[in-house]
Amino acid sequence: MILLFDKKQSIASPTLAPGQDAFDHGERSELTIGLVNNMPDSALKPTERQFSRLLSGAAGQATIHFHFFSLPSVNRSSQARAHIEKEYSDIADLGRLKLDGLIVTGAEPNGCTLPQETLWRELTDIIDWAKINTRSTIWSCLAAHAAVLHLDGIERQRLPAKCSGVQTCIKATDDWLTRGLRGPLKVPHSRLNEVRESDLVNRGYRVLTRSNAAGVDIFAKQFDSRFIFFQGHPEYDALSLQREYMRDLARYLAGEREDYPAIPASYFDAATEAQLTSFEKRARSGRDPTLAAELPGLTLRVDIAAGVAAHVILRNWLAFLGRQPG
Repeated sequence: MILLFDKKQSIASPTLAPGQDAFDHGERSELTIGLVNNMPDSALKPTERQFSRLLSGAAGQATIHFHFFSLPSVNRSSQARAHIEKEYSDIADLGRLKLDGLIVTGAEPNGCTLPQETLWRELTDIIDWAKINTRSTIWSCLAAHAAVLHLDGIERQRLPAKCSGVQTCIKATDDWLTRGLRGPLKVPHSRLNEVRESDLVNRGYRVLTRSNAAGVDIFAKQFDSRFIFFQGHPEYDALSLQREYMRDLARYLAGEREDYPAIPASYFDAATEAQLTSFEKRARSGRDPTLAAELPGLTLRVDIAAGVAAHVILRNWLAFLGRQPG
């Protein structure tokens, strides 16, 4: 494939190799995709790389014009703002690009209700725009929760504890998006809230994958655009949950959060979990940022299968976008 990162003009990326699996898109060989990246500064570039890698691997010989955007209301450091200014398109230019598909990520929540989040107004404008100006849009995590609240009044529910870890998911129904997925699926989840299956089904959403432990995973609804929602993060690379855990642990040791972060489920190997449990006892007895230097080396389980489900999902999504409507 050819993946072009577009801002003011197309720039060929020298780092992304053609994918091995060409999708059967019929007549079209070029697609224009947008990524509205609202992830916090620490995850800004990793999110770019994750979706670029997935699109590169999924698109076969097609050419994809890939545009990065970020909502101005997301709080950024000066370094992140400089990166966005250099590499991203202005969100005001979204309409001129005639996107085939759009991906909208979540953001780090501020702990308030969704309409009180600083990005709410801008995010709902994107939701309304995407309904009639894309063939399909993917909404991830907080963006998924914001979309179903704005569209159908479905309130997210606070979880008793953060859902963090690699969850085992199964297909709930047959759909073109999940064609070729072999279960059970290993999907990273990292969230404080959920939308419940009963609320979704009652308002016409179709649940595509679910987890006995984590609830709904992927769901969808047809508007003028086919909206697809991720409660999890199938795009995460193998180290994403580790980075989040270490960030939350550093915040605890520095006194920036009160609750000690739980170890991500089904993620680290048994020896690492035992070492982290022992470290927790030490950290709880006296917070000190310098304790981080005593953390053991972290080893992941060998069966987390990072990105496998996402590759199939993105390949199917691009195939849908590539088919001529009608």
